Amino acid sequence: MRTIELLAPARDLTTGIEAIRHGADAVYIGAPKFGARAAAGNSVEDIRQLVEFAHPFGVKVYVTLNTIIYDHELEEVRQLVDVLTHIDVDALIVQDFALLNSKLSLHASTQMDNRTVEKVAWLRDLGFEQVVMARELTLDEIRDIHLQVPEVRLEVFVHGAICVSYNGQCYASQHCFARPANRGECAQFCRMPFDLIDEEGNILQQQKHLLSLRDMNRSNELEALLDAGASSLKIEGRLKDVAYVKNIVAYYRQLLDKIFRRRHEYKRSSLGHEVISFTPNPQKSFNRLFTNYFMYGRTPNMANIYTPKSMGEPISSQTEFHNGDGLCYINQEGVLEGFRVNRVEDLPSIFSQLLPQTSRLSPQFYRNHDQQFEQQLSKPTATRKVNVSWLLEETDEGFQLYLTREDGKQVKQTFSFPHELARSPQTELITRQLSRLGDTPYEATNVDIQMSQNWFIPNSVLAEWRRILVDSLSSSVETYYSQQRQNTPAPLSSSRLQSSNITYLGNVANRVARQFYLEQGAKQVDWALEIEKPKTTDENRLLLMTCRYCIRYELGMCKRMKNEERRMKNEGELFLRLSDGRRFRLHFDCKQCQMKVYAA
Repeated sequence: MRTIELLAPARDLTTGIEAIRHGADAVYIGAPKFGARAAAGNSVEDIRQLVEFAHPFGVKVYVTLNTIIYDHELEEVRQLVDVLTHIDVDALIVQDFALLNSKLSLHASTQMDNRTVEKVAWLRDLGFEQVVMARELTLDEIRDIHLQVPEVRLEVFVHGAICVSYNGQCYASQHCFARPANRGECAQFCRMPFDLIDEEGNILQQQKHLLSLRDMNRSNELEALLDAGASSLKIEGRLKDVAYVKNIVAYYRQLLDKIFRRRHEYKRSSLGHEVISFTPNPQKSFNRLFTNYFMYGRTPNMANIYTPKSMGEPISSQTEFHNGDGLCYINQEGVLEGFRVNRVEDLPSIFSQLLPQTSRLSPQFYRNHDQQFEQQLSKPTATRKVNVSWLLEETDEGFQLYLTREDGKQVKQTFSFPHELARSPQTELITRQLSRLGDTPYEATNVDIQMSQNWFIPNSVLAEWRRILVDSLSSSVETYYSQQRQNTPAPLSSSRLQSSNITYLGNVANRVARQFYLEQGAKQVDWALEIEKPKTTDENRLLLMTCRYCIRYELGMCKRMKNEERRMKNEGELFLRLSDGRRFRLHFDCKQCQMKVYAA
């Protein structure tokens, strides 16, 4: 039986707690510094509170330290890791090899550009327990990696925003705006509007968001991903608000539980059950329209070239509106326009009064803000409890009480107390008192009372015994996680590097990481672009992005397409041009089926 983890984002403590209440098996959260979302840092105290909330449910907390690290920061990072170790976080998600000798379990961030069997096997040998795969991998590629490196848990994205470049291989933000993505400061270069021009300066597309991908939604492919070997299903969104996290986590939780009821070879990795008070719907949360990306290979409509903003759910004449709803559409110029519903009328009346048919590029309208749904999510919407059972039995000197969690973990305590016959039946009173678990994580599903006589135990005594057992169970949970940290496996004898030349694409920013590569057999180790530009590369040959996504294919201009007219449009070089005039040369590596973006 393989344990499956639904991994949810936590922007902050509140969002993390709600992710757990709505069904997450693990959450990932940013440390105070050194996370790939610099705007989503959290205090150590907040992370400690999240760990304390998570562990009774068997939920794990992963902390992101997935930026590159400069030399002068190494001691600060070491001290931060020591603190995180002390509060029993379950793993670190890292990019920089300076963190390789941490006492905590290590997960290889997608910022490490993990897309081959060889890379995952190398990371396994270095001691990584879980590897976050590149979003661009197909189902077959994931399956192949799992079959060849089955010891490593594969973490696969299933929902949320998509970076157009392979993660860790994007330098556009650093080059254009001095905001390095590998330091968590991405300026969202790929969400900007561009002109697409040919080498003669002819405009083929004007001010379109040609690098802005739709959002990922693989909710229809979860079972296929499990069968391919994915063990952790990741929802992107450490900058998303709490309503988004509630909705998306609950949606995937319900889908996975439905699969587990049929497929007993899979089970959730955490404990408990959730009661959700709303109907989850991913189209009602922020989305740029959806794609399953490269799940089954290259397909059309991976990008939304008209807007990087949320479009929401498609609407029809059957849609029920509420005051305050937000509607949007793509106008005739290919630009997103929107308006608020101030007074609810029938849909045809709204459209005919405000939007003549000639003003729209497409007849489709969307609701990107559902006022009633958002109000519903602003209130408490879920509870989560772990099932426990009680056993009370008599001893020669008093009584013995057992508390057993749904996974079999058990605590017991013997109490000296006189045997005194009660005047009235005690079974119902004892059951009611032991079942009063209040705001603890637990819910009593069974109370077994085994006594030879109708012995009297006062309510106050039962309440104290109940408290002692619950505290004991909580302490045993804390002890378990501390022991797990101490049992972190040591790295295996590592394999050697595939390449002896580490360029700036290796993102080496400190002496510890550089020494690591040298010990691994590298002959030359260049510094990261954030440290210095390569001396051997002129400005217009500086590689800024490596993408599996292809603009030519998206626009119907791929050389492999049969349409001769479209192929003819393809000859010569193409460039992207920002509104300020800066150009970026596109190189199409058709053999590798990749697109590269160069400074020019």
